[in-house]
Amino acid sequence: MTGAGDRYIRVPVGDEAARWAARGRCKRVLFVVHNVTSATRLLDVLPLFHDDFGIQLLATCTGSSAFEGGVAALLAETGVPVLPWEQALETKVDLAITASLGGQLHRISGQLALLSHGVGYNKTLATPDAGGRTPESPLTSDSPPDAGPGTDPDPDAGPRAVPHRHGRGRAAESALSLGQTAESALAAPPVFGLSPDWLLHDGIPIADAMVLSHPEQLDRLRTACPEAVATAVLAGDPCFDRMLAARPYRERFRKAFGVRRGQRLVVLNSTWNPESLFGDGGGADVFPSLLPRLTAELPADEYRVAAVLHPNIWQGHGPGQIRAWLDRALRAGLVLVDPLHDWRQALLAADAVIGDHGSVSYYAAALGIPVLLGTTPSAGLDPLSPVAQFVDQAPQFDPHAPLADHLDGLIANHRPLPGPARLTTSAPGTSAALLRSLFYRLLNTPEPQRPALLEPLRLPPHQHPSPTAPLKVLTRVTTNPYAIHLARHSDPWYEPLGEGDVHLAVPEDTRDPGQLALADVLLREGAAEDPRFGSPEQWTAEVLARHPYSSLAAYVTGPRTCTVRTRTGRLLRLTGEPDGLAPGASASALHAWLAAGRTIDRATKEGLTIRTGSTTHHVTVTVMP
Repeated sequence: MTGAGDRYIRVPVGDEAARWAARGRCKRVLFVVHNVTSATRLLDVLPLFHDDFGIQLLATCTGSSAFEGGVAALLAETGVPVLPWEQALETKVDLAITASLGGQLHRISGQLALLSHGVGYNKTLATPDAGGRTPESPLTSDSPPDAGPGTDPDPDAGPRAVPHRHGRGRAAESALSLGQTAESALAAPPVFGLSPDWLLHDGIPIADAMVLSHPEQLDRLRTACPEAVATAVLAGDPCFDRMLAARPYRERFRKAFGVRRGQRLVVLNSTWNPESLFGDGGGADVFPSLLPRLTAELPADEYRVAAVLHPNIWQGHGPGQIRAWLDRALRAGLVLVDPLHDWRQALLAADAVIGDHGSVSYYAAALGIPVLLGTTPSAGLDPLSPVAQFVDQAPQFDPHAPLADHLDGLIANHRPLPGPARLTTSAPGTSAALLRSLFYRLLNTPEPQRPALLEPLRLPPHQHPSPTAPLKVLTRVTTNPYAIHLARHSDPWYEPLGEGDVHLAVPEDTRDPGQLALADVLLREGAAEDPRFGSPEQWTAEVLARHPYSSLAAYVTGPRTCTVRTRTGRLLRLTGEPDGLAPGASASALHAWLAAGRTIDRATKEGLTIRTGSTTHHVTVTVMP
């Protein structure tokens, strides 16, 4: 993104900017982006400069990260002028804001504020070469194999030596007053973001202001890098504050992700390094075996499963590859959450999270959501950090336990750990005011009088569940009281366990057309007026004629309704309750009702009472002409 062929922009900065820019007296605020992950944290604070005609926002990408994919599109989405990195280094700015330590930050001409791009500073790293501290310094043997010159010193990727910034005299005076030296701090395992190896240049802090979210980080900074203590500012966590502000909208988020009444939302979350839940470097390689179990073992009408994957997974392997790896799960109903805009909403909507040692799992615990850790590589964590303590205390995922029982026990026995909620931020709900005050102080300009406000989390687009995988449906019809007990399992590798009869329900657009000949219930979803299928009445007649061994065909026309034709030719409309059972499940319940010898006349008079887990649904049955 920052190659030699990049063209310098001419407006609003550049040699002739004064000639062309309509507003040339603005203070310049530069957002320094390394990858999509760090960019999203900067986007959290960008609204703090909204409506100020005295501020010109700019952005640049250092080109130092191995994960530059998606950065250009994300910056284009903001509409902020983007400077090539070399032009950014040559341009005088009043304030630069960064959420990582990659690139030659010491060369920026202007005040520099450093934010964390995760939940504080928790990762220990192999010690870089203490002699050179240049981008070419060799890495120790336990560094990742992809580490190389000029790459981003991400805490999950191993250490990179970072070029250092011009001096700050007040920080050196602070180090003397504390009676500590950088050598004493280096005796402990270095922590990314708190170590002199990344924070200092010639013994002086790189940043003018280092934003911390909690005093526990300041305590560790005093030990690890006393020279930087004078630059530390406690200003809360804007990412977490946005989640706290959105808590009242939990039900809206659940509906956006397609969660119906009686369903639990299980969020599968992974950070990106080889030891993560998604990674294959931790030995067990949990993710490939866990994913199909979540969509097959958990009844589809009792659970909704979503995956939140770190942006570096998306950008490192490619979105197409991610969807290819997850294809079976997506066809079975998995929700793949937008990793930039909607992961926080997924946490707020979740009933349980299966995760790892990344920030997202810690944020979930801070919100009070039950968390199971699928992998816990504690070797890469600062033992004094909150995340390390959380990893030691949180429940561990048992790969041998039945998933539904495992999750039921997790939720029933959940007692929120006090650490995450207490240590994520010391200033809940006030980061906007604290950060804006800091930024304008660094800009040396009066702060606006209006309240400082963050952008509310968006309501995600509706993710309507429309699985195309075959469903094995376990049903049991009882008489006292009259009810149909139903559990649908998406594309299981085995027959569902439990008392009752099993039938096969298959969407017509399944990838395996051979399953259609075996289907008891045939499914199709679409608009009633879709000319490609004629009408629900025509499609149901056509598909039953094509598959003579099927008993029933259902055309789903909305979130509550479907048109059903039986093998005898009866045409029925099934209508569920608002936010109730999925229409495809209602069709399977009707099939079970008829297979048990019950009559359509009774169903039209009394409706169908359907039980999925502990939830009771009522479906109205109407005879169509």
